Amino acid sequence: MGQAELRAVMYTVFSTFAATADAMPGRPFLCIPPRPDRAYIPAGAEFNYGDIAEKIGSLRERYHDAGYGHGHRVCLLLENRPDFLVHWLALNAIGASIIPINPAYRAAEIAYLISHAEPDLIVALHGQSELKKAIAESSPSPLLLQVTGDDLGDSVQDIPPSRTRPPADGIPHSRSEAALLYTSGTTAQPKGCILSNEYVVSTGRWYASRGGEATYHAGTERLYSPLPLFHMAGLTLTTMAMMLTGGCLILPERFNARFAWQDIVTCRASVLHYLGVIVAALLEQPPSPQEAMHTLRFSMGVGANPELRRKAHKRFGIPFVEGWGMTETGRSCFNTVEPYHLESNTIGRSEPGFEMIALSPDGREVPAGTLGELCVRHSAETPRKGFFSGYLKDPAATEEAWRHGWFHTGDSVWRHEDGAFVFVDRLKHMIRRAGENISAAEVESVLAASSLVRQAAVVAARDPVREEEVVAFIVANDGVQPSDEAAERIFNHCAERLASFKLPAWVAFVDALPLTATNKIQKHTLLGPDKTPLPDAKTIDLRRHKTNAIKTSSSNKDNGRQ
Repeated sequence: MGQAELRAVMYTVFSTFAATADAMPGRPFLCIPPRPDRAYIPAGAEFNYGDIAEKIGSLRERYHDAGYGHGHRVCLLLENRPDFLVHWLALNAIGASIIPINPAYRAAEIAYLISHAEPDLIVALHGQSELKKAIAESSPSPLLLQVTGDDLGDSVQDIPPSRTRPPADGIPHSRSEAALLYTSGTTAQPKGCILSNEYVVSTGRWYASRGGEATYHAGTERLYSPLPLFHMAGLTLTTMAMMLTGGCLILPERFNARFAWQDIVTCRASVLHYLGVIVAALLEQPPSPQEAMHTLRFSMGVGANPELRRKAHKRFGIPFVEGWGMTETGRSCFNTVEPYHLESNTIGRSEPGFEMIALSPDGREVPAGTLGELCVRHSAETPRKGFFSGYLKDPAATEEAWRHGWFHTGDSVWRHEDGAFVFVDRLKHMIRRAGENISAAEVESVLAASSLVRQAAVVAARDPVREEEVVAFIVANDGVQPSDEAAERIFNHCAERLASFKLPAWVAFVDALPLTATNKIQKHTLLGPDKTPLPDAKTIDLRRHKTNAIKTSSSNKDNGRQ
C-alpha cells in the first residue's frame, strides 16, 4: 500500500479518535453535566479517551458480527446522549454511515427520511412512539435496535442481523460516507447531504485552527457545546475539534438558559459554542454569581447580531467570535482577523482552503460594498475538496449548487475594502428559528393538505430571541370564515404532521396572495419593512399554542425515556 492510500485509510472519524485515545488515554473526552431530573446519568459523569475507546471496541465487534460494514447506513435516534457518539464511532470504525434523526420529528417526517435514505438499521431509545408509527408505515420495514441509551452501549447484545452484505469493498477511507445529514431546502422535502470522512475530519480541523481570539490549545480545552448532534455544528465542528486537539466535549442534554452557567462553571468550560438564540437567552436571564465565576476564554458561533455580541461581551467578559457556515460546506468562516468590524455582521475573510466571493446573478464578482450572493470553494484546482459529496439521489440539485466552480450558498453578503465579508440575509425562502432551518415550502405543503386552506404562503418574521419565526398567510377555502377557531384548527392540522418548532406562530387570513406576472407569490410584500406581521384584525397570534406544543413535545420525549 502506497503512502497516499495509507493516508486515505487512516483519514476517518474513528482513526482520528483512536489516534488521540492512543496518545492520551487518560485525558477527559466527554463530560456530562449533572441534572437530577434527567433520565440518564443524573449525577453527571466524565469519561476519558481510554474509557470510550474500550466501549467503542466492544460495540464495534458486535456490529461487525451482526453483518454490518462498509457502505451500510444506520439511523441513530439517541438524542444528545453520550451513547450517540459511542455508536457513531463504532459504526464508523467498520465503515458504516450514520443518519441522525431529530428527536422532534413526527412520524411523517421520519417516514420520509426512511424511504429516502433506505437505512439498513435504526438504533433508537425505547418508547419512541413517532418512530414506531413511521416504521409501521414503511415498506419494507427497516430493522430496529432499541437501546436504553444510558450505558455507553454495554447492554447492546441482540443486534438484528443485517439483511444485506456490506455494499462497499475494502476498508473505510477518507472518501467513505461518514454521515448523511438532512437539511431543509427550498423544496418541500429536506435534502440528504452526503458527508465523507474527509469532510468531517477537515471540518473539525478547520474549526479548531481559526486562531486569534478563538485559539485552541492542545490537550487542555473543555468545550461546552449545547448543540444537537443531529446538526452539522454539533456533530462535526465541536466534537471533531475536541478529538483532534485532545480536548473534552461538555455535552448537555439540550440548551437550557437557567442551567447554562451552572454547567459551564461546574464542568470548568474554557470555550462556549453559541447560536444567536443562545446568546439572546443568556442575556435575558437575571444576573447570577455564576456568570462571573466562569473560566471561559472565548465563545464562537453564528447568528448573533452585533448588538447581542456587544452586550454579551460587556456582561460576560469574553469575545463572541461570529462566523458563517452550512451543512454543505462543512468548513465555516469566522471573524478572527483584524479589523473585526464589530459594528456589522462580519463573518470572516476569504483564505486558502476556504475561498469566498460575492457574485451577481449573472456570475460576475461584485465590487466592495455591493450586495451579492456568497459563493465558496476550497480552491480553483480542487473546488469541492472537503465539502459535502452531494445530495442523495439528486445529482441535478448538486450540480445546480456547484455552478461555475463555486458553491452557491443562497445567502447575500457584501465585502469591505479590506476583504471582510458581511452577512446580510438569506436569498432562499428559509426560516431560521433558534438554530433550526425550516423549509417554508415544507410547511406550505402541509397547510395545503388542510380542508380549510385553498392557498398558503409561509414567510419568516423577525423574532428578538429566536432570530426568526413562522408566519402562515392563508387564503381560506369557500365557506371558511377567518377566526380564532379556524386558525387553531389549521394549527392543529400542522401539529399532527410537523415537528413543533416548524409550526406557525401566526396565521394571517388574506383574500388573495400577491402574485407576479408569472404567478409566483410575492412573499416580500407580505410583511412590514421590519419583517414583523402587519397590524391586521385577521392575523391570529398562535405563539402561546406553539410554546405549549414545544413543551408538550419535550415532556412526551422525557416520558418516553423513563
